[in-house]
Amino acid sequence: MSNTACTAPTLRPASQVMDLARLGSHFQSPLSFVRASMRRMMNQHWGIQCRRFDLDSEGFGTVIYRIDTPTAHYHCVIFSAYLPPHKRSDRVIADQWDVSFVLVAGDVDDAQLADLQRNVPLQEAGRFDARVLVLSRANRSLRNFEQFLTALAEGQQPAARQLADVGYLYRTTAVYGNGKFGIADFGCLQDNPDFNQPFSAQMFTVYLLRHFSIEQIEHMARARNPQRAVKLDAALARYLGVGNSTGLGMAPYLLNHPQLVNQWIWARETALSRVLAQAATPDRMQRFDALLQRARLHLQQTQTEDQHQHEQDLQTLADLGPLADWLNRQPSSDDLWSRLLAWSEAHAGIGCQELLVSLLLELYPEQVTPLAEQMGVVEGWRLDAQMPLSQLRELIERQYGWALAYDFSDTDAEHFFWYRSAEKEEPRLGMRTEEPGAEKEMQLGIARNIQRCHTALLEHLHAHPGELTAHFLIAQPAYKGTVRRLQGMAQCAFGEIRANLLARDMLPIHLLRCKLAFFGAGKFDPKSSRWVRITLFQGAPLVNEIGQPFEDDWNFAVMPGGDQ
Repeated sequence: MSNTACTAPTLRPASQVMDLARLGSHFQSPLSFVRASMRRMMNQHWGIQCRRFDLDSEGFGTVIYRIDTPTAHYHCVIFSAYLPPHKRSDRVIADQWDVSFVLVAGDVDDAQLADLQRNVPLQEAGRFDARVLVLSRANRSLRNFEQFLTALAEGQQPAARQLADVGYLYRTTAVYGNGKFGIADFGCLQDNPDFNQPFSAQMFTVYLLRHFSIEQIEHMARARNPQRAVKLDAALARYLGVGNSTGLGMAPYLLNHPQLVNQWIWARETALSRVLAQAATPDRMQRFDALLQRARLHLQQTQTEDQHQHEQDLQTLADLGPLADWLNRQPSSDDLWSRLLAWSEAHAGIGCQELLVSLLLELYPEQVTPLAEQMGVVEGWRLDAQMPLSQLRELIERQYGWALAYDFSDTDAEHFFWYRSAEKEEPRLGMRTEEPGAEKEMQLGIARNIQRCHTALLEHLHAHPGELTAHFLIAQPAYKGTVRRLQGMAQCAFGEIRANLLARDMLPIHLLRCKLAFFGAGKFDPKSSRWVRITLFQGAPLVNEIGQPFEDDWNFAVMPGGDQ
């Protein structure tokens, strides 16, 4: 494991940072994977060329893009097909989609193209090899696609308000990488300078879908009305993103990869500490004010029908006014940013506090963006069987007091159980006293597991003082996984989410938002406490702008043209 992710006295404490509701209030930042991917693409002048554009007038057919980087080349192969209305679904059990696509390393010859044509539209039911880096699928936005197509075909630009409400033409329902269904494992990419950071290959593939959505709808508009059709205005095209619909399947990742989560949070908190150490000069204060106004407008233009999210957004907007007023009364100083953060923690909600963190990270890119290259870690837990059992006890009580504090005799503390569905082996939540299946429970109740291990350890120590961890695990082998986790996380300050993930009042949407914010998501629109729609790459440069002068300043995109 990397030694970079260590505790530092200038970082916010894990008791604050790893609170589940706070993690569920994150916004994207310069460290988010879409931002890092875009910087790499732009700064290295990646080449993206269409090598095959074989679509009919309805947009059905095959498109292939070639991608050239300084070190390698790839191909993105996209299949677009008619989707019967009754087959349209965001659920993982769907078996047909408007488009399905892959990112492939190297060349694609006729034989492989034929193989992809057979398998990619099948998605999970298909068969793939390690030349495929990413496998994905997406559906058209029913609210936007036809309206955009009609407007462009009539020689008009669609209303920007439509993209403020729904920021995309296509919404992905899964973006698979990391060895799923036979495609390349992430280990194949760790020495690849193009995609060696977590989820970078997946995010780049989503960016190509955005480019395809623009080219496809312009092609369809020309086919519908060759004389009058126009291209999508560049400002609107930049404001166009890619949607994503994500449910509980994403949540266990954060629990099963705590060393990686530790690295992500460490990088974010380290970036924040570096920014707080900088002097607030007048030009940086002016820059902050512009960012604040843009973020406020972005939030005002974010639509959601979820009452909880709507109320949090309103509270964040209400908090931003007093925050700006306080800041405007302060002279520039060496500690202004620290005092501003402290003011937010004393007077504002966690939504405003975490939005402030994202804004601060935008101010000093020279301090922050190098950390985006440290978001990966070689994970691994090795059991130290020779550790004195008393030392393991001290480790638990020192670092996991939060887990020991829960009262699991209360039925509300074990209200939920996590399991995998028989249909797609996707994670689901069941209610322990009302639904069957608890005997198939996934071990995601980390706090409960640690508390049970601690109780068994104390009993063993009482009967056998002075023994080693090996003796305890010989007597209690069921705790081997928990002990390995405890020892593997001993040097990690931020990896464990400090929550009881079985509790009745646990909101899994917080887990989803945390991970999606690191991806670079915006426009969070929960559809329940268990799934959410978001937008990626909204405001990002277009493919034809790669190689032009680039300022990495497209966070919190706002409607172009002042169209309210």
